[in-house]
Amino acid sequence: MADRVPDSERPVVGVVVLTQGRRPADLTRALASLSWQQEVETDVLVVGNGWQPTGLPTWTRGLTLRENVGIPAGRNAGVPQVAGDLLLFLDDDATLPDPHFLAAAARRFAADDRLGVLQPRVDVLGGGVAPRRWTPRLRAADRHRSSPAFSVWEGALVVRRSAFESAGGWPAPFFYAHEGIELAWRVWDAGFSVWYAGDLAAEHPLTSQTRHVDYLRLNARNRVWLARRNLPWVCGIPYVLSWTALQVVRSARNPAALSSWSRGWLEGWRVPAGPRRPLRWATVRRMTRHGRPPVL
Repeated sequence: MADRVPDSERPVVGVVVLTQGRRPADLTRALASLSWQQEVETDVLVVGNGWQPTGLPTWTRGLTLRENVGIPAGRNAGVPQVAGDLLLFLDDDATLPDPHFLAAAARRFAADDRLGVLQPRVDVLGGGVAPRRWTPRLRAADRHRSSPAFSVWEGALVVRRSAFESAGGWPAPFFYAHEGIELAWRVWDAGFSVWYAGDLAAEHPLTSQTRHVDYLRLNARNRVWLARRNLPWVCGIPYVLSWTALQVVRSARNPAALSSWSRGWLEGWRVPAGPRRPLRWATVRRMTRHGRPPVL
């Protein structure tokens, strides 16, 4: 489907919505927010991660993955099946409240051919204080301020297809956690930019990362894998050590959490991480100029 000829001159956005079918009301709301997008053509694919999509609107299509292959691999599976030079990755519990969201994003990509990824501001569905992790920079107090980004919240992202392909897609072995960091690093390394757009908004329910039973283990394993896969060792060793020290401090009063995290940390060193492609030094320098050297 990727080479489909559009029916109009409007931008075509290929949309990949990943779901396990466990939140039907959320999925319905997410798809509704796509149905009212204006000034663009959308090619919407619902990827069932270990689930056969059923009951979908007629203007969408479904792709069944027989088992849960993880979030990054599940998203990757949908990309070849949708049309468009732009891709939207949308979680099944995320929504686009503005019907002009995709059109505004498309105009920004058209105006800057080096823009590779755009992450919107993420507001709490129904109101509330958004967690800091949704704003991909160290100084996150002003969520409405736009800036370059070297990690992304993965639940609602617009990505240039050529940048996505140059970056190698989502890191499939990660399964869950930190895939947005590697994608951002690799997009920058491919010569594109990643931008946090504080003036564009998506919405998401307020949730806890630790609701996933393996969160702490995968968090630690994938931190190590980020270094093993992507960083020159002069950066990679300090990167792992700094995050290790931070987690030890955070878990000082929670031995069970520290034990789970430590198991993942050891797994990160013992289990193959996939191909190693260290970032170019030009990319490391660019990250450092923007205040995010890859040692933090």
